[in-house]
Amino acid sequence: MKPKGRPPKALLNGIEDFEHVLETYPDDYVVACIVAQAHIDIGWAWRGNGWDIEIPRRNRDAFAAHFDRAHEIIEPFVKQHPDSPLVAATHCAQVSGPVGRKNSVADKYEHLIDLNPNNPRPMRAMGNHLLPRWFGSYDQLELEARRTAARTEHIWGAGGYTWVQFDAISCDDTACANLDLPFFIDGLRDILNRRPNAYTANLLAAYCANTIGQGYSGNDEADNMRAQIFDCTEWIVREYLTELHPMIWAHAAHGFDNNIRIRSPRKFAASGRDDALRIMASLFKSEIAAGNRIVFTDKGPRAMVA
Repeated sequence: MKPKGRPPKALLNGIEDFEHVLETYPDDYVVACIVAQAHIDIGWAWRGNGWDIEIPRRNRDAFAAHFDRAHEIIEPFVKQHPDSPLVAATHCAQVSGPVGRKNSVADKYEHLIDLNPNNPRPMRAMGNHLLPRWFGSYDQLELEARRTAARTEHIWGAGGYTWVQFDAISCDDTACANLDLPFFIDGLRDILNRRPNAYTANLLAAYCANTIGQGYSGNDEADNMRAQIFDCTEWIVREYLTELHPMIWAHAAHGFDNNIRIRSPRKFAASGRDDALRIMASLFKSEIAAGNRIVFTDKGPRAMVA
């Protein structure tokens, strides 16, 4: 089954060549997913991440139009390729748009996670989209985080809970205040024990230090949780960090917002490096005060005589 014909001309700005490729390969689900995801990305660029009431009508209309087009493109392939993580991921992204339904979104993400449990990104996206501002509730967020942890325990240990809560608690005080903190921290440890690589160590350290540690809001319960998550930075860095990835630290400082406009990648990375070095200087202040320098090794950071 082929996706429907060409969209209105107004939707083609910046994406016309993709639509031409789709016309050439109308039965190729990979091409369909790429074009649908391009529409989804453009839709989010129009909308941004604010509350719906804050978004100008023109932007909301463009957001909805691009998601409608993404639906037209991907819908014929959903039943044809039920076991494709690519199709499932595209469908999840599409149903998380302006017309998503609460139960539908959770079910679609659960299916995607089961198809690709080694990938934490769908877990993170599900947690964010289960916030009340989107398609869920705080109770549903907690339930799905625990269910995901149970279903992925053989891969992530308690990490499934942490991944689902990861982005949700960084932007919502109530979600953060409601967090099962011991479970979350157990998940951090399990993730690092199962993925002891530099990328994961930088991601979790930057998240604890920059995303959560710099996100105090004045909500006492949420800020208490944030302070304890920030404290995890030290053991993550000391036990697991073997090198710095400045881009991750820079992205963490902006809440991992994929819609952020970066005018200069070099300056953006430099800001991340500055943040990371500031955190390192704080964590290793006693060693530095004793005249040592901090060197990253494959066993983690080590204090060496300067």
